[in-house]
Amino acid sequence: MKPAAALACASTLLAACGLALAERADRDMPTQIEANKMSADDARRMTIFEGSVVLTRGTIRLAAERVVVRQDAEGFQHATATGKPARFRQRQDPKPPDTEGVWLEAEALRIEVDDRSGRIELYDSAHVKRGGDEVAGDYILLDQRSDYFSVSTGKDVPAAGGRVKAVIQAKPRPPEPGK
Repeated sequence: MKPAAALACASTLLAACGLALAERADRDMPTQIEANKMSADDARRMTIFEGSVVLTRGTIRLAAERVVVRQDAEGFQHATATGKPARFRQRQDPKPPDTEGVWLEAEALRIEVDDRSGRIELYDSAHVKRGGDEVAGDYILLDQRSDYFSVSTGKDVPAAGGRVKAVIQAKPRPPEPGK
């Protein structure tokens, strides 16, 4: 890919990162990428960013040691970010009655973002926080189209071999009538 195509790929990658309730304004923001090195392979439709990679777009921030972006024949991107750990952060749109969105923060040794399916997969030492809630396991799937997620001890592995962990905050209840 030519440098301009590489930047377009990275821009589309970040558009894919926006979860279902992600801040809508992020879609219209410019993408900024910093890395120590970038290489592009037009024949394989692949761009590699290496060395303290930081991609930002609006409230989205992806930090990793290495990010590989592949583009299929139809223009969809698939990105793999690796690090010790790789980190992803984005503010979500507010859910009524809240007026301000909460932050979604994720980290894992490997994060895969699939533009076609709208999924983000976190592998190995995966951890996600949204608001005060937290989940951890070796594999976490975030489906950005349906706002669905699952946590397990590994992809396609039942939880029998290990444990997943979750902390779910109590939600405020409306006051009872007459009190």
